[in-house]
Amino acid sequence: MPFVDLQSEDDYASIHYITNSPFANVGSFDPEKPTVCILHPTFLDSSWVHAQFNDPRLDAEYNLIAFDMRVAGKSHARHSGKHDSWVDAADLAFCHQALALAPMHILALETNSINCALRFAVLFPEMCLSLALCNAPAPTELKWIYTAHDELVQTWCFAEDLESYEHVAMEAVTFTLGPGTPPDLRDDLIAYWQCTLNPQKRMRVLEQANIVMNRTPLPAAAYPHITQPVLIIHGDSSEACPRKYAERMAQDLKAVLYTVKGGGGYLSIPPGTASIVNQVYAKFVSRLPHVRSDRVKPALTLAERMKDALGTLEAVTGDANVRSRDPLSPLSFSCLPEEVVQQQSEGLRAYRKGQTLAFLPLGPTGRPIRRYSERPRDDWFESKTEGMSYAGGRFFQEPNGRTPNKAHSGDPISPDQGRLRRGNGFTPSSVEKLVIKGSMAKVVSSQPTLHNLFL
Repeated sequence: MPFVDLQSEDDYASIHYITNSPFANVGSFDPEKPTVCILHPTFLDSSWVHAQFNDPRLDAEYNLIAFDMRVAGKSHARHSGKHDSWVDAADLAFCHQALALAPMHILALETNSINCALRFAVLFPEMCLSLALCNAPAPTELKWIYTAHDELVQTWCFAEDLESYEHVAMEAVTFTLGPGTPPDLRDDLIAYWQCTLNPQKRMRVLEQANIVMNRTPLPAAAYPHITQPVLIIHGDSSEACPRKYAERMAQDLKAVLYTVKGGGGYLSIPPGTASIVNQVYAKFVSRLPHVRSDRVKPALTLAERMKDALGTLEAVTGDANVRSRDPLSPLSFSCLPEEVVQQQSEGLRAYRKGQTLAFLPLGPTGRPIRRYSERPRDDWFESKTEGMSYAGGRFFQEPNGRTPNKAHSGDPISPDQGRLRRGNGFTPSSVEKLVIKGSMAKVVSSQPTLHNLFL
């Protein structure tokens, strides 16, 4: 399998990638075709961009490449509290240099990929020909989503039986794709998460969640550096990514905004909206100047180019200490405050405790024990017609049992609010409290809702 190994004094990552070339590597790219890099959706990997790889409008006209981010899919990396979207952008640049890729168009799918793509365009403009962003997120996470993510992640990582895990995974499907997700797609998503993001891999879950929940806005000084053509494709029914933020980003970037009627979360995955995304994107790229994909030796050495990128990052952020960092380490590009790095590191250490002995929702063959749609329907997790389980309490309820009014909670959190929650959240003591002991009947009788369980 193709991998790019990134090694430095304080970091190690092995980044996996796939291509549509005959021999599954960049050496067999057609130099006559432009190159398109697809960044996969949050909490998924490059295996979930098959709707783009299998579409002849893209596959036949472009060299396609997709990387698994450092804690997703087949990629592996040393876990770090410094990991943010600037680090993801540096990873992408290191891979671009190592593979001697030509300048490429970027198709970024959902929150983490979009934040990575924007920062990549700022620091490495000669590597990026254009940007296409699907479902532009808010600068920081929305308050109601922050709370839901907080509860979902902790419940997900410390599930102790199959029913508990399936229940929280179903909540995650509803949260990401919406309540109308087709059963087959829902089953595939839950099966994927069972194999790749189960409680025995909870450090990967937490690190990916940290990137989403603890993100910081792109500095205003960075926007003038993004001079590439930009397309924003936005679903008008996405509750997690309200349209007003896409409109604001389109104005800041002087981008073209295309709205997908009825489109919700993860536009690139459901067949109907995925086809629309591919069509709009293919038309967008076809109107740009044609650029060949000849592999050429970079004019600067890797250390020199990354040193220049650190200089740009210093100018954008105003941090005078950035330029002096190690240019050969992707972690040098992290822009998280020191207190956040420390809190994320503490959370990762807490989640590491007992990880290898955690519940594994797989059979002896390493495959899911059953499909979600094949589960018994007479247990306490069975959903009623109104969407409530017998246990009561969904992750999107307030303590009084009502669904939160997103019209009043659709504002982003402030950085101070995020730091406050982070400081009181992922600590060893709080992790211990999440392990529910005893029979399920006792849990139900003693706890009115799952929502209150983690407050």
